[in-house]
Amino acid sequence: MNRTVLVTGSSRGLGAIIVKTLAQQGFQVVINYYKSKDAAEKLVSEIGEENAIAIRADVTNRKEVDNLIKKATEYFGQIDVVVNNALVDFKFDPNKQKPFTELTWDDYQKQLDGTLKASFNVVQSVIPQFIERQNGSIIGIGTNLYQNPVVPYHEYTTAKAGLIGFTRNIASELGIYGIKANVVSGGLLKTTDASAVTTPEVFDLIAQSTPLKKVTTPQDVANMVAYLSSENANGITGQNFTVDGGLTMN
Repeated sequence: MNRTVLVTGSSRGLGAIIVKTLAQQGFQVVINYYKSKDAAEKLVSEIGEENAIAIRADVTNRKEVDNLIKKATEYFGQIDVVVNNALVDFKFDPNKQKPFTELTWDDYQKQLDGTLKASFNVVQSVIPQFIERQNGSIIGIGTNLYQNPVVPYHEYTTAKAGLIGFTRNIASELGIYGIKANVVSGGLLKTTDASAVTTPEVFDLIAQSTPLKKVTTPQDVANMVAYLSSENANGITGQNFTVDGGLTMN
């Protein structure tokens, strides 16, 4: 039986690359989108309706998430993996990032909701079927910025750091049911919609700081997500995998 993977925020950017990579490796994919309906439906047409479905949902809204999980489960029979990838209204623009003294708690709250509340909604909604089957995998998309804030994107980085704590608690409590939970933390990706405004100087600085002398690509991250979605990763849980060319080392 094919494994089914739900990727939130996957109509474009990193999410779309993850979906395409999963489909190429034989996974069935659930493409979640909020505003980009045309892009999501184009992905479905490229992959094929027998292996992909696009479902709209605001992942910060629990009722919409419950409906997302219900529709996806009805379409494919079950969900095996969820990838919490959605990003809410954030651009990696070092020239426009507010300094800490100008930030408001609302700035933080938006990112906390987009990362932690969304992940909470998705995981809590899907978890009953994971427990029933004694199997399932949860993958969060993090960032290496919490270890190495090359640019201090305060609110974004703080939310992503919280995602690691959230994921490890899930791994600890639910491992008894065969449920795995991990995070994939990429470096600044060249290039996604969110990083399109990042200056060449920042990309060059990062590239020269890594042992591989390269900036991380969305495909690099997608490859790790695909591995963790596979049965080859059944013995791995509670980990934060940093994919950044060796810029940060654990």
